[in-house]
Formats: sequence, C-alpha cells, structure tokens
Amino acid sequence: MTLEELQKKVDDWINTIGVRYYGELTNTAILMEEVGEVARLMARIYGEQSFKDKDKEASAKEDLAEEMGDVLFVLVCLANQAGIDLGDSVQKIMDKRTKRDKDRHANNPKLK
Repeated sequence: MTLEELQKKVDDWINTIGVRYYGELTNTAILMEEVGEVARLMARIYGEQSFKDKDKEASAKEDLAEEMGDVLFVLVCLANQAGIDLGDSVQKIMDKRTKRDKDRHANNPKLK
C-alpha cells in the first residue's frame, strides 16, 4: 500500500466508521500516548527493563507491531487534518538526508 492509499484508507475509515476526526490537539495527545507505548515495549524487548508478567513477554513483538500501527494511524490522521501529503514529505526528507548525510555516516567511526 502506498502512503497516498494509506491516507485515503484512513480518511475513508474516519468518515464512515470513526464518524469524524478528533481535534488536532486531541490527536497530538493520542500520538504521544501511542509513542509512549512503543517506547515502553522497546525498553522491555531491547533494553534493560523486564516484563512484569512472563506471559506478556511472549506476545511482546506482536504488541509492538500493533502499537507501531497505532502510531502510524494517528500520524496519518494528523497529516490528513493538516493537508499534508506524507509521500511528498517522506521524499523531501529522504532527499534532504541523502544530501546532508552523504558522507557523514560513512565517515563515522562509531558506525564501523
């Protein structure tokens, strides 16, 4: 699925099943909450924190995938509300990073 298709799919869902978009500030707060859930799982799966419940550890990667999906969904909502084409945004970011970081990472001894 392209980003354009994703933005349309989310918009269609919002306008049929979701009734309407939440306000931009509400969606921003929801985005921060979802990012926090990703961070919590990352700290437990890849970091030093442990799971409180051993059963939770078994499904952690599935949970992480779901939380990342939640982050993407809310980000797409915000992009739609702001009239931002995420495909164009990502292309501009890739162009900027490619130009700016052309030699930066290749010459970074920390990455070797």
